[in-house]
Amino acid sequence: MTDAIRYEKGPDAIVILTIDLPGQSANTMNALYREAMGQVLDRLEAEKEAIAGVVLTSAKKTFFAGGDLNELVKVDKAGAEDFYRMVLKIKADLRRLETLGKPVVAAINGAALGGGWEICLACHRRIALDDASVQIGLPEVTLGLLPGGGGVVRMVRLLGLEKALPYLVEGKKVRPAAALKAGLIHELAASREDMLAKARAWILSAPDAQQPWDASGYRMPGGTPASPGLAQTLAIAPSLLLDKTKGCFPAPEKILCAAVEGAQVDFDAAQLIETRYFTELATGQVAKNMIGAFWFQLNAINAGGSRPQGHERQRVRKVGVIGAGMMGAGIAQVTAAAGIEVMLKDVSRDAAEQGKARAAAAWEKKVARGHLTPAQRDAYLARLHATDDDADFAGCELIIEAVFEDRALKGKVMVAASVAARHDAVLASNTSTLPITGLASAVAEPERFVGLHFFSPVEKMPLVEIIRGAHTRDETLARSFDFVQQIKKVPIVVNDSRGFFTSRVFATFIQEGIAMLGEGVGAALIENEARKAGMPVGPLAVSDEVSLSLMTHIRSQTAKDFEAEGKRPPEHPAFAVIDRMVEQGRLGKAAGAGFYDYPANGRKQLWPGLKAGFERPGVALATADVRDRLLFVQALETVRCLEEGVLTSVADANLGSILGIGFAAWTGGALQFINQYGLDAFVARAHDLAARFGERFAPPVSLLERAVRGEAFV
Repeated sequence: MTDAIRYEKGPDAIVILTIDLPGQSANTMNALYREAMGQVLDRLEAEKEAIAGVVLTSAKKTFFAGGDLNELVKVDKAGAEDFYRMVLKIKADLRRLETLGKPVVAAINGAALGGGWEICLACHRRIALDDASVQIGLPEVTLGLLPGGGGVVRMVRLLGLEKALPYLVEGKKVRPAAALKAGLIHELAASREDMLAKARAWILSAPDAQQPWDASGYRMPGGTPASPGLAQTLAIAPSLLLDKTKGCFPAPEKILCAAVEGAQVDFDAAQLIETRYFTELATGQVAKNMIGAFWFQLNAINAGGSRPQGHERQRVRKVGVIGAGMMGAGIAQVTAAAGIEVMLKDVSRDAAEQGKARAAAAWEKKVARGHLTPAQRDAYLARLHATDDDADFAGCELIIEAVFEDRALKGKVMVAASVAARHDAVLASNTSTLPITGLASAVAEPERFVGLHFFSPVEKMPLVEIIRGAHTRDETLARSFDFVQQIKKVPIVVNDSRGFFTSRVFATFIQEGIAMLGEGVGAALIENEARKAGMPVGPLAVSDEVSLSLMTHIRSQTAKDFEAEGKRPPEHPAFAVIDRMVEQGRLGKAAGAGFYDYPANGRKQLWPGLKAGFERPGVALATADVRDRLLFVQALETVRCLEEGVLTSVADANLGSILGIGFAAWTGGALQFINQYGLDAFVARAHDLAARFGERFAPPVSLLERAVRGEAFV
């Protein structure tokens, strides 16, 4: 008998099974677990008459983490049948557990996600530790998968189709109190001892326990798919789902299929249906792309892969933010929410108070939704101070400047703040385009200067791009990295360049869409194909959000910088379109008119003037060309960033492209898009696009060499 699952029978004849897979920080459904669970069930069945019941718990900080992704990511089409049979064996063991004929309790001492929650669902009673660290749910969809260990089948039978689908299709996770309210668990416990005591007491009170779906007369909550009310909802569900996924993400569609089809047959048949869909997804490319990015590469980043070594981790206690506009207020909001004192400064006290009011309004909405308590809101507000005086930056360990994209203004406010702050404070600019090395020249110690590029809206966007200037020292970079993690954001580290990585690549997406409009391609076609490619928003819509006036200002500043360096300013076919729009006063969403109209009491609509002003009926561009131009132009610019040393890791490139600029998540990121397309095929397509649409699609030399070597981006 392996020690991976400890088997301990007490004097009350209750068996405590403690999962503790050796050599790993979390329990997973790997080969060792599968072997141990099979052996444990053999013993339980053999000793069945001598036991009163079973309690399943964990020796780890978490209850159970789920499937072994190291195994799963290697499964291909050739191994599909073996994989399918292995999954059925896992399910068969869980079925043996719930039909043992003895009461079984899951004592959930930590997070139970994915396969961990599926184990809990196979228990007759679920008792969770009432602790903020405990999360419950099935997040497989976020990795391009579906719950393959019986999660779809049991959630549907436990809650009914309508209530189960948000947990399955959206990967919704809940804390213990919410899980209790939703009917996912039966009891909360104050401590591990309390949890085990409650488990023992229940077992002794319910000797004949069985699952609801195994009980005589069981009826599915909310009805079966044939029920009139539910049938009407399910009739439109696929089209609503397709509107969200645009056909790029197969997992939500397969989950819906497995849930609905499984609800129409018996339990065992439903398990087979779920396993077939799970195998299809697990052996598919999209799941591999998403697992690579959102699991392996994200974990590498969060573990400090891009953080300079040799510097002790530090926590910031006081931060100064300059500029109380949308970005500055957002930065102040997330910083205060992370437990840090914030001084939010603007040109006047009133302007600073308006920024604080923005943060307060955002927190108030969270209170109204039950996501924040009034006490938490008050604590956040108490940490956020509005000011118009640089002297209030005294004691600040970090200053973040978030004013207008003007080099002289940024230099002026940062110099004043640096004098008032701590002598060793990190000085950071939230610029999205201006080179950090140039901005750093304004302060006395450029080695303390760094770029911290947040994304709008700050409270929702998970990424922060840390930009290292020519003089930024390692300690400054390490402290910046620690701060980004302290406010619960994902840090990527890049070297200095105009536009850095994210803004530079994002600009190619916007400009390509606008350039196609200038060629006479229909605006609706451009926007629709962008979303079908997996981009969250079309290039024309996002241009309005950024504002065409700001784009014009940035181009003007860039031209001045290039001329000062004796270089020719960059040109792009999109510029003429932007200029025409600006001349007509269509500056973007904030101005109420851009590529879209923004009626006061209705949804935005593409401006009818685009048809007469730009679109040409004779221009026909294949939908594949539209999609490829939008994705290829970003991927190629990402390769150039890697080639030039702006990017230093593939993980930063992939996660930065998805989390920062919304690059199609199904691809696993801009460089993984090239990998999964195939390097030779990608290069050939890039040459084709370059010949037809311009040299910006010409593959960089490093990509050509990589293709010859057959060397993927890893």
